[in-house]
Amino acid sequence: MSLVAEERTEYLTEAQRAALEAELAELEGPRRTRVVSAIKTAREHGDLSENFEYHAAKNEQGFLEARIRTLRARLVGAVTIDESEVTQGEVAPGSIVVLEVDPGEQMEVEISSVGGPGTVSPDSPLGRALSGRRAGDEVAVEAPGGAWSARILSVRRA
Repeated sequence: MSLVAEERTEYLTEAQRAALEAELAELEGPRRTRVVSAIKTAREHGDLSENFEYHAAKNEQGFLEARIRTLRARLVGAVTIDESEVTQGEVAPGSIVVLEVDPGEQMEVEISSVGGPGTVSPDSPLGRALSGRRAGDEVAVEAPGGAWSARILSVRRA
């Protein structure tokens, strides 16, 4: 068993790349400035060993810098999808898919590694099951919580 993380290519639409770049700009600009200011203000209160505000601001700075590194690495290694090369009607990153999971029960998901409400990673069990499929196809999903199936009702681009 290898302890080295498996490298994988992350495919992003232009909109998904723009969302990650906007988050990075926010973190590197206003958020970083606020954290640095909070650390400076907390230092002015004196003894750092028992200064809760200082320790909280330093923790926030650590999380912020880790997220910045993660976003930079993702953006450098990501491949932007050329929409003209995406097969119309086929599930790919950036697709919005409507599924019928039970008769009369539907769910809508966007295939996106960016994350957020209503998104499904292309590398998740559902994302892998949907990849390359079309409206009308039945998909079998082998998930950690158990296997299930669904029928694809529609596929459109985000």
